[in-house]
Amino acid sequence: MAEPISTGALKDNKLLKGVFAVAGIMITLVSYGVLQEKIMRVPYGLNKEPFKFSLFLVLCNRVTTSAVSAGFLLASKKALGPVAPVYKYCLVSISNILTTTCQYEALKYVSFPVQTLAKCAKMIPVMVWGTVIMQKKYKGNDYLLAFLVTVGCSIFILYPAGTDISPYGKGRENTVWGVSLMIGYLGFDGFTSTFQDKLFKGYDMEIHNQIFYTTLCSCLLSFTGLILQGHLLPAIEFVARHNDCFLDVVLLSTVATASQFFISYTIRTFGALVFATIMTTRQLVSIMLSCIWFHHPLSWEQCIGAVIVFGSLYMKTFLRKTPQKPPPSEQTKNGTSSPLKENP
Repeated sequence: MAEPISTGALKDNKLLKGVFAVAGIMITLVSYGVLQEKIMRVPYGLNKEPFKFSLFLVLCNRVTTSAVSAGFLLASKKALGPVAPVYKYCLVSISNILTTTCQYEALKYVSFPVQTLAKCAKMIPVMVWGTVIMQKKYKGNDYLLAFLVTVGCSIFILYPAGTDISPYGKGRENTVWGVSLMIGYLGFDGFTSTFQDKLFKGYDMEIHNQIFYTTLCSCLLSFTGLILQGHLLPAIEFVARHNDCFLDVVLLSTVATASQFFISYTIRTFGALVFATIMTTRQLVSIMLSCIWFHHPLSWEQCIGAVIVFGSLYMKTFLRKTPQKPPPSEQTKNGTSSPLKENP
């Protein structure tokens, strides 16, 4: 049966596919960044009430992603049964919940530009976990890049232009809390990515199978955490009283789930090199948009730090563009060629 003309034209046209991939990633992840900053840092209502329930956002995101991944598995007529032992999915789930919670909580104390730039340093914990868990070896260029990114991030954090407006207070103590939470984010995120990689290599696992069971465990764990903290009903009551907050949470969960589709599509269609370039550009756009939208001032030292970070990342991307591509099997085995997905 012949395909529709529009579908065939899209498949044959590399430019349209590229525009589709870039637009999808930019729109979903940039929107995700703006929404998470708005929810966690901008008070709601006439009484200026801040939203404090980070775990509730995790629950909403994971419920949406779990439902969509189950739909993909059913539509493709693939087995819903777990491929790996359930406790291994739970390990990924726990570290992923801690990653996302630290990410949301950090926004109470540091600005979104600081958080976004700090995410660029995730290669450091990934290299540490890769050495410990996967026994991987890294080249001198990888260590040099990690050092440059760390220097750039440190300059950006240590030399702010002024005090950011936060509904949770001000001062050096809050900055320490924010940086500590970002360190927690980077550590847990590095473990999550590395252990996911180990699961894919250790088992014949389809990506939606891992997403489904990981997010299903996350739903149960985050729901239990909300009950134990006594935050479930207050969170529901908060979004019920503030319709704009309810809409923001729905949009956040939607774009977080949609971004996973565009990430997978881009990697499958264009490979890791193009994906890395798009993600680096997305982070730069997110910082610029946040500075404009939420009026974050940048000092000249921060501008230098940002140039060091993004310059290093772009340099790495273009240095990886070699004339001869290794076979797909080698690309899979080489930890540095596998892109790290965003963990919304």
